[in-house]
Formats: sequence, C-alpha cells, structure tokens
Amino acid sequence: MTNHDDHSHLSDTELRVRSLESLLVDKGLVDPAALDAIVDRYENKVGPRNGARVVARAWSDPAFKKHLLEDASAAIDSLGYTSTQGVDMLVLENTPSVHNVTVCSLCSCYPWAVLGLPPAWYKSFPYRARAVKDPRGVLREFGLELAPEVEVRVWDSTAELRYIVLPERPEGTEGFTEEELAELVTRNSMIGTEKAANPNAGDS
Repeated sequence: MTNHDDHSHLSDTELRVRSLESLLVDKGLVDPAALDAIVDRYENKVGPRNGARVVARAWSDPAFKKHLLEDASAAIDSLGYTSTQGVDMLVLENTPSVHNVTVCSLCSCYPWAVLGLPPAWYKSFPYRARAVKDPRGVLREFGLELAPEVEVRVWDSTAELRYIVLPERPEGTEGFTEEELAELVTRNSMIGTEKAANPNAGDS
C-alpha cells in the first residue's frame, strides 16, 4: 500500500479522506489492497481512457481537432466527457518545435473528466515547484530528453481553467483505427511528461 507518512502536500479534504480510510481499514471494513486496486484503476485506466479517446479522435479527424483547439470544453463535451468541476478546458498541441507541460503550482487542479484521478507525483510539492523552474530537468527524470531547439512551455492550471496536452501523433500509425490510436496515448503524455507510445519501439 502507498506510504502515507508524509502528508505535507495534502489539502484538508485529502487529509480527512485519509483519516476516514485509516479508520475503515483499522476496523476491518475495507481491504487496503482492494482500495489500492480501485484507486489504481481510476488513476491509470478508466479516467485516462477518456482523454486517450479525445486525442485519438483529434489525430484521426481534422474537423474535430480544429474544434478541440478552438473550444476544448465544447469538443470534449460532444464526446460525452462532461466535467462536473465547472471549469473551462484548453488543449495544448505538441509539435516538433514546441512541447507543452501542465502543472498546478499552487495546489493540484486537474482535468478529472478526461484524465481520471491525479497521480501522487502531480500533487507533490517537488513536481509543482520544479516543473515551473526546471521543466527540462523534470522531463529528463521522466525519461524524456528534448532537443535544445525544442521550446518547452509550462502551463499552470487554475480553479477556472484546466489543460490537457495533445501529444504528437507517433510516426508509423497511418491506417490505425481510433481504438488503436487510443492505446498509444498515456496519461503522462496528456500531462506532457512523456510522448505518446511509439508502436514501433520494439522493432529491431
């Protein structure tokens, strides 16, 4: 189970949730392993799948991509992924010359409707502080080394505006279906800390 000893980065609401979780576990009402499995499912599978389908549609449908870049909230809503957070969405397109990264430096504002639960590292103080001050260093720690000529843009979310990155479409995906394309899109690629998966990465 995840180590919850350091609670310095947690909000009051998160601390109350953790306290309730501990109480339920102590009383034997909740299996911590099952709870971790549920969190992992929503953090890494169910939620990010919505965003992956948005990206895959943009990669395969130029009209939808134009709509997405011009009015992200409406375009995302049109696919049924309506946010209950009452915030506007902005989609940031990565290109060969520009790489976008998102952060919430003051707290952990995050587009839940398309990315699911925010990962623990996104909410951590080190990421929130360093993503703004040293984005290339942070990306390097995620395994993403960008060429010096690539401009890195960091976008700081607010309570009113959330961001999602539209990663570059990998080469060699011509003819892929939307479902196949969606399989290449990771949560981190929609935050900007990595690129979409390369389907040919395992080829010799």
